[in-house]
This record gives sequence, C-alpha cells and structure tokens, in this order.
Amino acid sequence: MDLLARLAEDPKQAALFLDVDGVLAPIVPRPEDARVPDATRRELRRLDGRYALVACISGRAGDDAQRIVGIPELTYVGNHGLETEPDVQEWAPRLREFLGTLEWPRLEDKGLTAALHYRDLPDEAAARTQLEEVAERARAEGFVARFGRKVLEIVPPIEANKGTAVRRLLDQHGLRRALFAGDDTTDLDGFRALDGLDVAVRVAVASDEGPEALRQSADIVIRSPQDFAALLRGL
Repeated sequence: MDLLARLAEDPKQAALFLDVDGVLAPIVPRPEDARVPDATRRELRRLDGRYALVACISGRAGDDAQRIVGIPELTYVGNHGLETEPDVQEWAPRLREFLGTLEWPRLEDKGLTAALHYRDLPDEAAARTQLEEVAERARAEGFVARFGRKVLEIVPPIEANKGTAVRRLLDQHGLRRALFAGDDTTDLDGFRALDGLDVAVRVAVASDEGPEALRQSADIVIRSPQDFAALLRGL
C-alpha cells in the first residue's frame, strides 16, 4: 500500500500499464465474450484524466482490446507488444498459411499472432496433448509457440514483448513511475520493464492457472479482476 501511495501522490508523472483478460475483464470460456465491467470502466475513465498515461498492453489485437475495454481514449498496444515493431508484418502471411493447415474449434487469429484455446473443451487433457504437437509444428516453421492459461500462443520470432512496449511508452512520455498489472507468463516481461524506475508497482492477479513466477515477482498479489477494480479505486 505504501508503493501505491507513492505512485498516486504524483499521478501526472506516472503511468498505468494494464493487461486486459484476467485483469480488467474476467476470464470467460469464449474470448469473444469477454467484457470489462461498467464499474471498472468508470474507474479507467477517471484514471485517464488523472494519470499521465493509462495503457492497455494485451495479447489481443489492439483494436480487439479496445473493443473489450470500451474506452477509445486510452492507449492500446496489442499482440504482446508486436504491433509497434516495424518488421513484424512480413510474418503475417506466413502465419496465415500455417493457420490454414490447422483445424481447431477455438482458434483466435489476431493477424500477427494466433491463440488456440482449450478452456472448457470436452477433454482438456487430450486437447493439451494435441496442442503440444501443433506447438512443435509451429516451431519447425520458425514461430515461437508458448502455453499460457488454457491457451497455446503462436507468435513471430521477433524480440518484442509487453516489456518492450512498456519501455517504449515510458521513454516517449518521459516517465519514471509506473504500475504494471498482469495475470500470465507474458506479463513477466512487463514486470521486468519497470526495473530501475523511481517508483515501480508490479501487481499479479493470481489464479490456480497462472504461473507461480508471476506471484513471486509481484509487489502486490490479488485474486480476481474484481479485487483489481477495488485497487484501482485507491489510485
């Protein structure tokens, strides 16, 4: 709470970096059904007028993250930070070709990356085994394949992540104080991007599915998007 107070005492010199799914929006079986609750939206609008920067750093495509959050005036960076990288577009047709070889009931094509979900499929263990094979095929094609919360993500092999997006935005705005909130493995890059700042607050929205490393690296651990909304009210 002392860290939060230090961050909030000078908001015009601070940034808030927020994951969307699992942090602002509760996890749901179908990603397209995710929604940020109205109460959380009200807090985000208030914080946008109070802080120097409020940015949603999401694994979704940026325009899809904006649709879920529903507040266009915020800053959005999608595809785990890849959208800001100039060389990423050359991988889009290769990804499209690879996805054309797959048959998966819950395949989320984000243009630059893809997510194959297995949450709530009839046999999640069997689905995970199938996706291990897909991951090996993706790696053989030169992609990075990594598992998150009931999902396999396929991304280009480009040195970009949520952390590089955070550092770029901090540099652009000249800020040395920030909070990053996340719930999954890729959010560890966002945590690391705060190293060396004058004030750094790392918030883990923990779950049984989430990585232990995220909880261990966090300054604050909470249990749900509802609890995170309550944290926002204190900022």
